[in-house]
Amino acid sequence: MHYAAIDLGATNLRAIVGDDSATVVGRARAETPNGSTGEDVAGSVVETLREACAAADVEPSSIAAAGVGAAGQLDRRRGAVRPVNVRGVESIPIVGPLTGLLGTDDVFLHKDTAAAAMGERFFTAPGVENLVYLTISSGIGAGVVVDGRVLAGRDGNVGEVGHVTVDPDGEMTCGCGRAGHWEAYCSGNNIPRYARVLAADGAETTLPLERPDFDARDVFARADSDPLAAAVLDRVADWNAIGVATIVHAYAPATLRIGGAVALNNPDRVIGPIRERIDGALVVDSPEIEAAELGEDAVLEGALASAITGGTG
Repeated sequence: MHYAAIDLGATNLRAIVGDDSATVVGRARAETPNGSTGEDVAGSVVETLREACAAADVEPSSIAAAGVGAAGQLDRRRGAVRPVNVRGVESIPIVGPLTGLLGTDDVFLHKDTAAAAMGERFFTAPGVENLVYLTISSGIGAGVVVDGRVLAGRDGNVGEVGHVTVDPDGEMTCGCGRAGHWEAYCSGNNIPRYARVLAADGAETTLPLERPDFDARDVFARADSDPLAAAVLDRVADWNAIGVATIVHAYAPATLRIGGAVALNNPDRVIGPIRERIDGALVVDSPEIEAAELGEDAVLEGALASAITGGTG
């Protein structure tokens, strides 16, 4: 028996086909269409899955079930996702087109972070009943496993922890338009904005603040030599500790797995400081805090786990 999995991101979409043992036997990848319609994006998802099936030498109609991890707000009643940062697209219908391709109603739609939590637990921590997967990337979000169950919430939208308020004074405004959110300070998109704000205090710096392509990589690269870069990342570490403490107090995980490009590319500057600062911020036991073992494949592997387990992971 074979199963399918899709990771629908703002930049790329990926599809795999796996067998009963969760061994990947076919895969395909494409760019997520921008400036088109939701139906166009859905068509690309279908075509990419067709290619993965062809690579596996499997007919789409023989796929038993499919899991989807999607970035954005879910509308499970319509089987659709309102995507993040896919230009010109308000809603992408996912479940219907995949049901039509595969000929099965067993198409399970999850937020990308929930799928990643499934992947980390299913493949790397099967005995852990309480786990949180946290992504620190262009945005911040979480997937949560409590007492062995992956939390979904209304319409599957649990985990928008990037919109927790960490700064009541609201110095930075989030992309959602509200002030003081964790994501406004610590996401890859906002670390360079935060550097410009702190630069106004007059710190000495060689950071190329006015360069159009100035980004978070510049801040991390100069952290050992530039006073402003060091100050930015010290403050980011404080905000991250506050955000993680909020998650731990809310869900009491035994294990916290941290993924996302910002964290995985800079573990000593992101994950290490969270470990160092978290104990002093907690009134409950601290979880094991580790880098996500599946890396960038966490969402895709989690979607495969969902397909194999009837949507539960």
